[in-house]
Amino acid sequence: MAVITPYWGLDGLIVFMSLLMAAYMFMTRKFKYWLKRGVTELSPTPFVGNFVDCVLLRKSNTEFVRDLYEQSKGLPYVGFYVFDQPYLLVRDPELVKHVLVKDFNVFSDRFAGTDEKNDRLGYANLFMMKNPGWKHLRTKLTPIFTSGKLKKMFELMVVLTTDLDKHFESYNLEGDGKVLEMKEVCASFTTDMIGSVAFGLKANALLDPKSTFRQIGREIFTYNFIRSLDFTTIFFFPNLAKYLKPKFFGKGPSMYLRSVFWSVINQRIKSGEKRNDLIDLLIELKEQYKDETIDGFKLDGDDLVAQAAIFFTGGFETSSTTMAFTLYELALNPEIQKTLRTEILNAVDKNEGKLTYDMIMTLPYLDMVVSETLRKYPPLGFLDRVSCAEYKVPNSDLVLEKDTPVFISMSGMHYDPEFFPEPEKFDPLRFTDEAKRSRPNYTYFPFGDGPHNCIGMRLGLLQAKLGIIAMMKDHEFTVCEKTRIPMVLDPKGITTTCLGGLYLNVRKAATTAG
Repeated sequence: MAVITPYWGLDGLIVFMSLLMAAYMFMTRKFKYWLKRGVTELSPTPFVGNFVDCVLLRKSNTEFVRDLYEQSKGLPYVGFYVFDQPYLLVRDPELVKHVLVKDFNVFSDRFAGTDEKNDRLGYANLFMMKNPGWKHLRTKLTPIFTSGKLKKMFELMVVLTTDLDKHFESYNLEGDGKVLEMKEVCASFTTDMIGSVAFGLKANALLDPKSTFRQIGREIFTYNFIRSLDFTTIFFFPNLAKYLKPKFFGKGPSMYLRSVFWSVINQRIKSGEKRNDLIDLLIELKEQYKDETIDGFKLDGDDLVAQAAIFFTGGFETSSTTMAFTLYELALNPEIQKTLRTEILNAVDKNEGKLTYDMIMTLPYLDMVVSETLRKYPPLGFLDRVSCAEYKVPNSDLVLEKDTPVFISMSGMHYDPEFFPEPEKFDPLRFTDEAKRSRPNYTYFPFGDGPHNCIGMRLGLLQAKLGIIAMMKDHEFTVCEKTRIPMVLDPKGITTTCLGGLYLNVRKAATTAG
């Protein structure tokens, strides 16, 4: 005999509907959180909030945050929900300035995070770590990116352009040329560069497609379902990290990076060799703070290796993405490509064929072209912060509770026609000195802004510009049948990544200066 009614089937239906109703009530209990505080909120869907397109892998996290920005036009900020949790999107440039700079003491931590026990490499690296440990480590690592250090790095980087030339020569690009997947070419080049300048390693990615370093790099940024779930958890559900156990670098790459970097560090200590690179600096910190703990972080073991791991991954991925998207836009805009090649060839000719640090730093059109690429394709299209204390939002009655996630859509602001008319158009002249002065501040920040901006920004730009010059001085890039027009981004990617590869036709070009 059934418990509630005479029928087991009806009892089961009643229990199921009761559980469903209880789940519904639980997952919607926080809805209207923002309305109660006088904040406009985007209408959430039960169980998933505003996050449905990301759950179904229809949109990338960057596109999700950008859509929030576009749906809240005219508002300084808007509330939204990821499942049942309330988040705030800030879209007013002046308020962005407060979050990133003026009130940095309240918003000094990223919302993203991993579990310190299950993923120490992800937890303890400079990109992810929290204050006060972050501030102390950032201060220690900053000296490696001075102009003097970058010039010394450049001497190692420019040597690798020979391998890039050999790589292109292997395809016999005379005549009509050949179709190449340029993201892979660029990533191999930047893998070789970051391996050399930061770690003293010969990655050999350009000349050996099966290079272990390149394979590890591919694995970290291969956005299958598991990697997409890892990054979505880290950036949007860090409180679940201890249960879902995502790996920031991936399980296999974490093991490899831990092994290879300890091997490099120990070999460098044993030999006494000095290269003035990241490894030397990490060894100095290891010896200086031996047996000491700095705000929960120890400059030894995984905490030390974590810094090498994040510089490797960030060092090759962001630069290669910028290079590849720049070549894509130049292929779509042959007049811009012609203008840039003329500037490059004139500079190379004037410099007697040599590529130097000073020459690259004094090419204004190249700088404008790269800046416009970063506007359209910022490596990470959103910024995340969390309020470390209760915070009164300036010029409003809104008070944010402690631990409120705050997001900023970098991509949304970069495509806002109020700041960048005809935002889909690729126009380097947006970055003339006059044009930059005419725009409000805090509407363009491809590497973040304030104290928490990208520490390797100058190195990343240097790598990207060197790669673009090295390829463009001898080659022309045009679209082909496999070129995606318009560009389609990978909906599973946390970084800005082209879906299915970035194919262009590459052929040998005339090298006569204008």
